[in-house]
Amino acid sequence: QVQLVESGGGLVQAGGSLTLSCAASGMTFGIYAIQWYRQAPGKQRELVASITSGGRRFYADSMKGRFTISRDNAKNTVTLQMNSLKPEDTAVYYCNLVMRDLDYWGKGTLVTVSS
Repeated sequence: QVQLVESGGGLVQAGGSLTLSCAASGMTFGIYAIQWYRQAPGKQRELVASITSGGRRFYADSMKGRFTISRDNAKNTVTLQMNSLKPEDTAVYYCNLVMRDLDYWGKGTLVTVSS
């Protein structure tokens, strides 16, 4: 059974940093791309960043230069380092993978950035 568990969220002041982690189990982790999404109150879920099995990275425009996604295939984890956080980064952050055309999601971790 595929499981994704996010951690690392919390309250931080604007300009601060947080590191989110996604721990995966139940699949051959190293062969799948992993995505981070976020959903702010009253808004649609949006893609934040993704990393392929080969380590190629993609970032949404508003995260470029501030967020860094990385993976450790030995530990079945993906991390999202978030720097220079802004109040508009406040959201629930979700880890996601697509396997055999099925979407798998974690329960999310809340990030709150105060001004």
